[in-house]
Amino acid sequence: MAVEPPTAAAPLAARMRPRSFDEFAGQKHILAPGKLLRRAIEADRLPSVIFSGPPGTGKTTLAQIIAETTRAKFERLSGVESNVAEMRRVVASATNRRRTSGQQTILFVDEIHHFNKAQQDILLPDVESGNLRLIGATTYNPFFYVNSALVSRSQVFQLEPLGIDQLCELIDRALADEERGLGKHRVAIDPTAKRHLAKISDGDARKCLNALEIGVLTTAPDRSGVIQFTLEVAEQSIQQKAIVYDRAGDAHYDTISAFIKSMRASDERGAIYWLAKMLHAGEDPRFIARRIVIFASEDVGLADAEALPLAIATQQAVEFVGMPEARISLVHATAYMCRAPKNRDAYDALNAAVEMIETEQTQRVPEKLKNKHFPVNPEG
Repeated sequence: MAVEPPTAAAPLAARMRPRSFDEFAGQKHILAPGKLLRRAIEADRLPSVIFSGPPGTGKTTLAQIIAETTRAKFERLSGVESNVAEMRRVVASATNRRRTSGQQTILFVDEIHHFNKAQQDILLPDVESGNLRLIGATTYNPFFYVNSALVSRSQVFQLEPLGIDQLCELIDRALADEERGLGKHRVAIDPTAKRHLAKISDGDARKCLNALEIGVLTTAPDRSGVIQFTLEVAEQSIQQKAIVYDRAGDAHYDTISAFIKSMRASDERGAIYWLAKMLHAGEDPRFIARRIVIFASEDVGLADAEALPLAIATQQAVEFVGMPEARISLVHATAYMCRAPKNRDAYDALNAAVEMIETEQTQRVPEKLKNKHFPVNPEG
């Protein structure tokens, strides 16, 4: 069943929606050639499935690709807009279609988590009998937000956020496509602007492409007729400024240094500022947690025996909770380290001992400190 193409007035993300696997970005873990989901779609043998993942990762696009390839009747409902009467109509039509022509029905339910339990229960008998093949799409964990009986009768596939390089490829494709994209506009996009859009979009292709479109359409061309898509335009388009921060470069090391030195100086406001900058720029929160653990022993040390357990608990919280909530544990630990008294005696003593070992003759273990529990073998 063909899906009606978007109109020229549709947003760029809708117009550039992939029409085949060749145009699909990301999700190689489930859609690479030979993978189960790809084989099932291409063979038109798709069972009931639930696509789970963040916005803009391709859940609806996958459903439309299936609609283009299947011989089954493709129906669509919205978990936000559809009501019980529409659901019963689709189920009745599927039953009649299967009885009269043998044709199967695939029902795509977008935002299925918005259906309450009673609505989801309406689908259950027909999914179980095979009268309907369900495709559910949700941004929530289906094991918590979708009827467990439906989940148990479906294959669940997790879609992942798109990477920066993948989003940059989508931007290039949209700028080059004259039919569906922005190819009729002469656009010169700064590489830093492109990466800023891709980075701040946080894996969401829809957000990335729609920000690109508004930037192109609202920027006047220069005298030569070229739209200069600069970093400033990108910041305005996605409403978030670029932070000068290279996770592998000087900004990374300078910022973490400022963070540690602020904690060492008990400058709580300064330390929290540098923490916020790192988190805003996308620094790995586990890296920050490791530095706090080191600081707890190196700088707080013997002055506060509770600092290290708190730092370890913070590291575990970061792993367990994840972002964005993990930042609360990180700022808790940061403030604690700033307020804690400092004592480097143990760390300084270790450094002094290491220096002695490296520069002086290695001392033998005194007799009174040796292990006396076992007799010495005189024959060696």
